[in-house]
Amino acid sequence: MKKLTAEELNRLSVDEFQEAKKHPVVIVMDNVRSLNNVGSAFRSCDAFAAEGLYLCGITGKPPHRDIRKTAIGAEDSVSWKHFPKTEEALQALKEEGYQIYALEQTDKSTSLLEFSPKADEKYAFVMGNEVFGVSDEALALCDGYLEIPQFGTKHSLNVSVTAGVVLWHYIQGILK
Repeated sequence: MKKLTAEELNRLSVDEFQEAKKHPVVIVMDNVRSLNNVGSAFRSCDAFAAEGLYLCGITGKPPHRDIRKTAIGAEDSVSWKHFPKTEEALQALKEEGYQIYALEQTDKSTSLLEFSPKADEKYAFVMGNEVFGVSDEALALCDGYLEIPQFGTKHSLNVSVTAGVVLWHYIQGILK
């Protein structure tokens, strides 16, 4: 066994990544407070070649050293937009034909295990504030609600972990 070097991994440069075809998926951060969570979301969006990351409301945006600390440069490769209100971002995504799903525990949530994304559809996944979750205003604009099954004593996952899990599930679904 030998760990591969960066050269052996044959990764794209930032410029090559920006020009490469992306998966039609956007992560929407609804008033996320932690800049480390934002940076981690950038990194996950880069890893899964997401079309973009929408930073809404109080969610921090680049340039910021705390975002860069966890993004390790992905804030330069991933396309991102800032919206003063999450509802504006969701309206724009709806107009572009995206299916919008909040990652939230509601009485109408579907288990992520039962969600099967289609390769010919565009998706946006909304991640909420670390304390309050996805806002009621944003929830009202969503097409559905997804819940990641959990088996411990806590009732939620970290926002950045949720982004990674949902992007991985999405990629698995469209590549089958």
